[in-house]
Amino acid sequence: MTTYRDRADAGRMLADRLTGLIGDPDVIVLGLVRGGVPVAQVVAERLSAPLDVLVIRKLGMPWAREVAFGALGPGGVQVLNEHVASRLDADDIADTVRREQAELDRREQLYRAGRPPLDLTGRTAVIVDDGLATGATARAAVEVARRLGARRVVVAVPVGSQEAYEMLSAEADQVICAQHPVEFIAVSAYYEDFHEVTDEEVTDTLTATA
Repeated sequence: MTTYRDRADAGRMLADRLTGLIGDPDVIVLGLVRGGVPVAQVVAERLSAPLDVLVIRKLGMPWAREVAFGALGPGGVQVLNEHVASRLDADDIADTVRREQAELDRREQLYRAGRPPLDLTGRTAVIVDDGLATGATARAAVEVARRLGARRVVVAVPVGSQEAYEMLSAEADQVICAQHPVEFIAVSAYYEDFHEVTDEEVTDTLTATA
């Protein structure tokens, strides 16, 4: 088991596995908001590729928000894990979707201020997050990227559960996962520093790399 010092350290180790993309003018690195952005920043710098963000909101169970039954993305994309969602009634699902859609819209407005909507037509989209638990968020991100015109979609993460890795391998064109242990604990267990990334950190990163 490899433990990363922080998200930047994870980004450096992840970038070492993506060197085959260096020099490809079609590559764009997309950090999943918010925790994926510091990882993606390092990857984008190493690949000399543009950095942008993809806002995806996890749909959490009402009594256990960390357990996802699906996810939302820009453009009205909604992905449900039917096995988990079947435990909820329609009102619970609708309430959660309404709340998370409002937060997604807020973040889109904040992060995209002054910048055009994301257009991935003909691009190789490298979707980066700090880790995969259920994989629901990354799965939604893959679908969003395809709907935005991506020619190829690569998911790149420092760590993920074996289940999520296998699921995404069937969804994305390629999945780069530095470690996917069978006895997965939680993403935070693989980091010494796993602080919650703030909106300010995300906007500062986008400003610095603009």
